[in-house]
Amino acid sequence: MKRTMQQDYNPAEIELEVQKLWKDSTVFRAVEDPSKEKYYCLAMFPYPSGQLHMGHVRNYTIGDVIARFQRMQGKNVLQPMGWDAFGLPAENAAIKNKVPPAAWTYDNIDYMRDQLQRLGFGYDWDRELATCTPEYYRWEQWLFTRLFKKGLVYKKTAAVNWCPVDNTVLANEQVIDGCCWRCDAVVEKREIPQWFMKITEYAPDLLKDLDQLEGWPEQVRTMQENWIGRSEGLDIQFDIVASDESIGIYTTRPDTLMGVSYLAVAAEHPLALAAAENNPTLMDFIAECKQMETSEEALETAEKKGVDTGLTAIHPVTGDVVPVWAANFVLMNYGTGAVMSVPAHDQRDYEFAKAYGLPIKQVIEPAGSEECDLGKAAFTEKGKLLNSGEFDGLTSADAFGAIADFVEKNNKGQRQVNYRLRDWGVSRQRYWGTPIPIINCEKCGSVAVPEADLPVRLPENVIVDGSGSPIKSMPEFYKVACPTCGGAAERETDTFDTFFESSWYYARFTCADNNEAMLDERADHWLPVDQYIGGIEHAVLHLLYARFFHKLMRDEGLVSGDEPIKNLLTQGMVLKEGTKMSKSKGNTVDPKGLIDQYGADTARLFIMFAAPPEQSLEWSDKAVEGASRFLKRLWKAVYEHVEAGEVIALDKSALSDEQQDMRSKTQQTLQKMGDDIGRRHTFNTAIAAVMELMNSLAKFEDDSPQGKAVRQEALEIAVLTLSPITPHICHVLWQALGHNEVLVSVSWPDVDESALVQDNIELMVQVNGKLRSKIKVAVDADKASIEALACADEAAQKFMEGKTIRKVIVVPGRLVNIVVG
Repeated sequence: MKRTMQQDYNPAEIELEVQKLWKDSTVFRAVEDPSKEKYYCLAMFPYPSGQLHMGHVRNYTIGDVIARFQRMQGKNVLQPMGWDAFGLPAENAAIKNKVPPAAWTYDNIDYMRDQLQRLGFGYDWDRELATCTPEYYRWEQWLFTRLFKKGLVYKKTAAVNWCPVDNTVLANEQVIDGCCWRCDAVVEKREIPQWFMKITEYAPDLLKDLDQLEGWPEQVRTMQENWIGRSEGLDIQFDIVASDESIGIYTTRPDTLMGVSYLAVAAEHPLALAAAENNPTLMDFIAECKQMETSEEALETAEKKGVDTGLTAIHPVTGDVVPVWAANFVLMNYGTGAVMSVPAHDQRDYEFAKAYGLPIKQVIEPAGSEECDLGKAAFTEKGKLLNSGEFDGLTSADAFGAIADFVEKNNKGQRQVNYRLRDWGVSRQRYWGTPIPIINCEKCGSVAVPEADLPVRLPENVIVDGSGSPIKSMPEFYKVACPTCGGAAERETDTFDTFFESSWYYARFTCADNNEAMLDERADHWLPVDQYIGGIEHAVLHLLYARFFHKLMRDEGLVSGDEPIKNLLTQGMVLKEGTKMSKSKGNTVDPKGLIDQYGADTARLFIMFAAPPEQSLEWSDKAVEGASRFLKRLWKAVYEHVEAGEVIALDKSALSDEQQDMRSKTQQTLQKMGDDIGRRHTFNTAIAAVMELMNSLAKFEDDSPQGKAVRQEALEIAVLTLSPITPHICHVLWQALGHNEVLVSVSWPDVDESALVQDNIELMVQVNGKLRSKIKVAVDADKASIEALACADEAAQKFMEGKTIRKVIVVPGRLVNIVVG
């Protein structure tokens, strides 16, 4: 797009023109090319809530800068965009506005797509997808039926986390501090039939393969490692007195086994339920526990309560009889629903024992100088055993093996590796989601929907009134014939957890146009994702599920790699006045208003300059204005240079010292920009380097032919290196500087290493510690020569008149300090 350069920078005009050029020439369309190195850059796709917020702008600008930079490295870049379109907000908006969720969602997608395009993001829109379309979700339904037949999904009645506001089940990962991750309502515990995926089957792989994720932040890997929670311990059986029943427990501290003074079981434990039939107090306690929150955080802070069941158990080593209590800190769906309680060496057990007058028996003493005062608190450190019979004197580490050998020899237990991770409950009692492809038949049980009948389409033209999912009262949807026996049956009316859709979308982008298969050979061409960008809040939700799904797809023969994502960048939040932007706080900034006033490039420049990507960004109107001023300065500098007339070719052998210095500064900037953007992702320091270059260029007043050639090179480098960040203005400036090609197709320039070799360096001259002048010296100048030049400098001598030089301090490469008195 050859154009005559206007004197004034008009972003509204040039940005629309450049965006039209990109669209018409399909420059961002990704086509598989085995001859080029591929680069798949992906930012976590948005929920179509209605409009972008500044967090979106930051996330997608980071991704676009990386994608454009990699494109300039000659790589074949795929950068797609789509919509995580199912979810509760659509239902809530539908209730409020009395419109079908589908209509609300598709309207939002259209509006937000326009916003993204207005920001100039280089997406391959041919690959756009929305997870709420049958063309997308049919394939996760297909995969679910395959997993069902392999036994990797199952249905059971289970205690679940229930959000009373959203009227749906939450996965453990979606309970934050005892509240719903979406609406902050206090979570309750209920028992309902649920579909689960056996993510626990993959726990060893999920843990082991974290070692492959060298490009992930250590914090995220640690969070996943802790969430998976591998532990080595013992499964131990405590026989119930006067019964054939026994209670199984798992412990990672067999060294404390001799200190067990009671067992604690969940209120819903079968033994507790049986005992409650003749124990009204216990029955009331069980009812009370059903109202409790179920998250680990809530259990940790809740008052420890319990009731004696009246049952007793036999200690597997000592033969002592210990009471069995029902306790509110034990959950039936965690482990066996029972724990051994060692009050002397577990603080929770200690508090419970103190509250109910149960024995506290010390069996571990400090091995070093640790404090141990059981009158104040439990001693929870490892140490040496005492009051433990034949195991006395052993260290905790040695006792592990010795006690394990004992219980295994006596058939009272066995060594066991366990995981904190629990199977993923994927059922949701909501409408706006993917229908679970199962048919329930009284004769045949749960039957997978045949592949020929997929997708199970979600009815879209419905009105949601908040009284529950409308498809549960739509017999035309749920009444069907059993695929196995042909008898009357009913469809499953629960829908998938929306994390289901976002767990594999990255793979579908590689072949979104394939209507015959979930994935094809193009998945292996593009995967893994080379760079993924998103918030740290997804560390143990989306990112763990995506890794799980990838392994499921690998084992189904759909992909070949073990991991979906090679490098992960977790960007910080956008704050205003120190708090996260939100509508409820009234501190949001509308990206549209920002773009209308300043242009997309200013918005992008501010976002990338205000803070390193991993840190929170504090909004500043003044900084936005500063970004706008800088682009105007850049425009003016190019305009004045172009108006000054033709530029001859640069002759590196004919440059003066000042010209060489300016050129060296240009090449240093190029080198720093490449490293800061490409390797370090410190975009703010990269931008600062260009700003420093422009400051130096403003002081470079050489209008000679070679001086203009040096300025031309500096401006070209500034425009090229800024182009991933501010692509619109840079496109226009690049053509104004005499180039005809489309800037997005131009390669990143090579650094001229010879220009980095400096013959002279500049040193600051201080007198008594205060800057008074600057001198240039040869790079290899000795200390005496530097001292002599500094002392002879006219500007410095003004501050030495009538005084005696007492000492001259030379800091190599930096400064000279002349001490006078």
